[in-house]
Amino acid sequence: MRFKHKNKCTSQLIQFQMRNVIGNPYVHIFGVGLPVLLAMLITRIACMELQGNTAIIMVSTSVYLGMGTLIPMAVLLMGYAVSYAQELSKGIPERMHLFGFKNSVLFCSCAIAQMLFLLIALVIFFLTGIIISGIKIPTVSGLISYILCIFFFSMICLTLAHGIASICRNFGKTYCVCMILYFAFMILGGMMGIQYEDLPKWAQHAAKLLPVTYINKDFYQIWVGKQYNFMPMIQSFLFFGAISVILLFIALKRPSGVRKSI
Repeated sequence: MRFKHKNKCTSQLIQFQMRNVIGNPYVHIFGVGLPVLLAMLITRIACMELQGNTAIIMVSTSVYLGMGTLIPMAVLLMGYAVSYAQELSKGIPERMHLFGFKNSVLFCSCAIAQMLFLLIALVIFFLTGIIISGIKIPTVSGLISYILCIFFFSMICLTLAHGIASICRNFGKTYCVCMILYFAFMILGGMMGIQYEDLPKWAQHAAKLLPVTYINKDFYQIWVGKQYNFMPMIQSFLFFGAISVILLFIALKRPSGVRKSI
């Protein structure tokens, strides 16, 4: 594929990056298949002993809202990180730079492609929830709030993934670190069958620092338009985002034998 404008984030370059995303099996397995499967399974188990349509809809919706955070974690935190680490180990960013592609343009086009795939995965996920599990249709404010939360959480995951990959610089180490974080977020966020209230005190303190905890535990109130105190959730976004930016900054300042990637 020939690129006419190498210093601009063009649709041609985005299509090229989109093919790389689609060709990554991790995003299909962990970003689309696993969230849908887990949401359907947990919803079925949680609703088996419930009576009343209202309670079933509430539980189903809460489960799907929480499981929706698995998609950016899988697509970006895992899928993008391991894919970029493989590119770094092969020197692909350096070769692209030698051919006239700016690193900032490559990163921008890749981020757009990742977010487009993320949007498609979320649409598939929630359509499945509406059709099969009968989750509640949100209010306008609830839908906008959820979209904004997922968007900011996704950008944080992308930053964290880029930092981890830049530090590890190979598939094995990056995959190991991202997998540990992936399951740690699931456990602390209450998506592995252990509720926040059942966690040890030290684990509860750690869970309060993660946005996934609030999305999984409290977002049903926002989804249906009830009043909610956003301050703890905003603080978790700020803290998690600051950690991700600091990690990325350390990765970019870390001396290495190859050119910095961005």
